[in-house]
Amino acid sequence: QHVVDTCGKNYPTLKKLRILFNQLYDYAIKHDICTRNYAEFVDIAKHSGKNPRKQDKNPFSKEEVARLWELQDDPYYQIILMLLYNGCRISEFLDLKKENIHLDEQYFDVIASKTENGLRKVPIADKVLPFYKAWYESSECDYLLHTPDQKHFTYRNYYDSYWFPLMEQLGMKHNPHETRHTTITRLAEAHVDPVMVKKIVGHSGAMTLTERVYTHPDIQALVDAINQLD
Repeated sequence: QHVVDTCGKNYPTLKKLRILFNQLYDYAIKHDICTRNYAEFVDIAKHSGKNPRKQDKNPFSKEEVARLWELQDDPYYQIILMLLYNGCRISEFLDLKKENIHLDEQYFDVIASKTENGLRKVPIADKVLPFYKAWYESSECDYLLHTPDQKHFTYRNYYDSYWFPLMEQLGMKHNPHETRHTTITRLAEAHVDPVMVKKIVGHSGAMTLTERVYTHPDIQALVDAINQLD
């Protein structure tokens, strides 16, 4: 119970955690390690509807984005800029393979996402297209983004060895998830059609049935929308 109450995770994650506890006790009882499943007493109901991450949404300011553009020659600052102009979840972008990128048409396919609705075509803005091309051509790695020794980035490796030091160097306090929130905020400020915003960032769950089923913007329309970001 103490783990559930203090881990700071949202309700869906707490449900998975309780399932794990039950599986551990099932194993323990099966092998005579203990005689009772105490996981059945774990209470997660009091955390229902709570999302501790909501308070952490701190979009990048215009001044911070401008500062990042001053450092665009550094490939690792380029990653941050690409995230700010695509609205992807950090896991979606780190797991993006070259085979799913279409540079000529300026988009890539997200084929593995946190949600089913996250599977989508993401436009590549004109301003950051050169960064995609540079990373694409920089190695033989199957993934667009990679470590200096051409290995796939894990989230922990990227955050600890790259994101956090870069943010610290600039005196900024952001986590990678806030690039996505920044993109959504900036698209709204640019008066991009809300349906287009949902299509770009994979917020299909927030759409009406009509928007999900019958609205299929073409790639150029998506590119035009993302190009509204200054």
